[in-house]
Amino acid sequence: MDCDGILLGMGNPLLDISSVVDQDFLDKYDLKLNNAILAEEKHLPLYEEMASKYSVEYIAGGATQNSIRVAQWMLQVPGATSYMGCIGKDKFGEEMKKNSKLAGVNVHYYEDEAAATGTCGVCVLGGERSLVANLSAANCYKSEHLKRPENWALVEKAKYYYIAGFFLTVSPESILLVAEHAAANNKVFMMNLSAPFICEFFKDVQEKVLPYMDFVFGNETEARTFSKVHGWETENVEEIALKISQLPKASGTHKRITVITQGADPVVVADDGKVKLFPVILLPKEKLVDTNGAGDAFVGGFLSQLVQEKPIEDCVRAGCYAANVIIQRSGCSFPEKPDFH
Repeated sequence: MDCDGILLGMGNPLLDISSVVDQDFLDKYDLKLNNAILAEEKHLPLYEEMASKYSVEYIAGGATQNSIRVAQWMLQVPGATSYMGCIGKDKFGEEMKKNSKLAGVNVHYYEDEAAATGTCGVCVLGGERSLVANLSAANCYKSEHLKRPENWALVEKAKYYYIAGFFLTVSPESILLVAEHAAANNKVFMMNLSAPFICEFFKDVQEKVLPYMDFVFGNETEARTFSKVHGWETENVEEIALKISQLPKASGTHKRITVITQGADPVVVADDGKVKLFPVILLPKEKLVDTNGAGDAFVGGFLSQLVQEKPIEDCVRAGCYAANVIIQRSGCSFPEKPDFH
């Protein structure tokens, strides 16, 4: 099938500054493992301190960009994926462009003159990660960029769209433009719950976009927060996934499918009033390097099969494969070629 430009992602491109840290460092900046937050004033010295105190790696990141890069890697078809977001005109921005082009993704960045390229502190301890994002330029994306003919052409060409929930904090207008286009043209629009704080503090804007979501991704912590915020009074992930899948939809063309990962526990898929559980590939603890990007990689693997119209079972299997590869490496990075069959 023709895969050219089939999948489009939009989000917050961030350069990951990744390092193994100690508990004192986490305590100093009030960080919790397995969590993602936006940097406040008190977190701003963290990036310099990481770079001076630990051995750090720089990796092109940001949740959506990670998923798109992994999907591109799994597909091995140059130009199958496109991506938009905002970077600064600086060395980190150049690093990001180089990184993405090498990955084979067709990137159309909006370059902001005034703000620095966004960064994300990836603090790793015992294989678990805590993320602190300083959005900076990523926060400056404007829907005017999306509406430019050369960029809107990417929207028209794509048949599948994926946007992490983090982008709700930046440009809900851009998200709705793409969501409405997808609904009007029988295309597939997908989002991720992304973090508990998105479900809590951006509930109103999340609810505006929810009717357009044909697929909702998330992990168990985000699903439980979503349930709590909506007053559902259940912590049962299968029940929550089912309820999300049954929320009202803008278009009746596609039914909504909810996909919730639970770390080492089975993946929960709610589809058509039924819930299915899929076991993940278990990894011995000593092989675990770092969980950063595991959820993003799962989505990327999943999307690589979905755009080829493979059954959900194959999509989940590919998602689990990609996540398994990523957690055995530092950051959201991967070998040259996948060996997924």
